[in-house]
Amino acid sequence: MTGKIIAIVNQKGGVGKTTTAINLAASLALSGEKILLVDMDSQGNSTSGLGIARQELDRSLYDVMSGDCGVKDALAVTAIEKLFVLPSSIDLLGAEVELAGKEGREKILLTAIAEAKKEFRYIFIDCPPSLGVLTLNALVAAETVLVPVQCEYYALEGLGLLTRTLSLIRGSFNPDIDIEGILLTMFDTRNSLAHQVVAEIRKHFGDKVYETIIPRNVALSEAPSHGKPALLYDIKSRGAQSYLSLAKEILNENSLRQGA
Repeated sequence: MTGKIIAIVNQKGGVGKTTTAINLAASLALSGEKILLVDMDSQGNSTSGLGIARQELDRSLYDVMSGDCGVKDALAVTAIEKLFVLPSSIDLLGAEVELAGKEGREKILLTAIAEAKKEFRYIFIDCPPSLGVLTLNALVAAETVLVPVQCEYYALEGLGLLTRTLSLIRGSFNPDIDIEGILLTMFDTRNSLAHQVVAEIRKHFGDKVYETIIPRNVALSEAPSHGKPALLYDIKSRGAQSYLSLAKEILNENSLRQGA
C-alpha cells in the first residue's frame, strides 16, 4: 500500500479548512482506513480539535521538520482508533524563520513523511491560511489539494488566487500536483447569494466540485471546543452526516481513478 498525500488548502482564512481536516479525516478513519492528519498550522486547531493537549506534547511536527525525530516518534493518538495526528506546537511559529535560509527548505516535509506513506492510506495536511514556507512544504509534499470554499461573494477570487499558486508550484517544485476536489462549505440554504455562488463555481470547475455540500451547522461549530470531531459529538447532526457523505464520495472517486 502506498498512501495518498492531500493538502487541505485555501489562502483565504475562515473557509472551513480545519473543520474539513478534522471531520473528513475522522470520517475516513471510521470507515476503516488508517489516516494521518498533519497539523501544519502554528495555531494548532486540528490538534486541539481532536482533544490533544498541545502543552503536554513531548514531540510535535516542529521536531520532525527540525530533524530531531521521525514521524513515528511524534504521532499522537485520538479517540478514533485508526486516526493519528502529527501535532502542531507553538514552536512552528519559529519554523518559518528557521527554515527560510535552509538548503532544500521546500522539501523538508516531503522527505520526513515519505515513510508514513507506507503505513497510512490517506495523509491530510491542514495548511495555514498564508503562502509561507510551511504551506510551500505542504504543496511540495502533496499529490493533490482539497480546497474548501465558503459559499460567499469572494469565493471565486480566492479560487483564482489558488489556481495561480498551483501553477507556480507546478512550474518550480511539484509538476504533478492536481486538484483533488473543491468543497463548498458553510452553505446557508436560505441565502440566495449562496445558491448563486454554488452555481458559479460548478460552472467554472465542473466535476472538480464535490456533490456533497457542507452546511452551516451548530455541531460543526461546537465540536472543536469539546476536542471532538462532529461525528463523536453529534453523529446525527447535518454537519457530521455531510462529512460522512464526503468521505464516501472521496473513497468512490479514488477507487475509480485506481481502476482506470
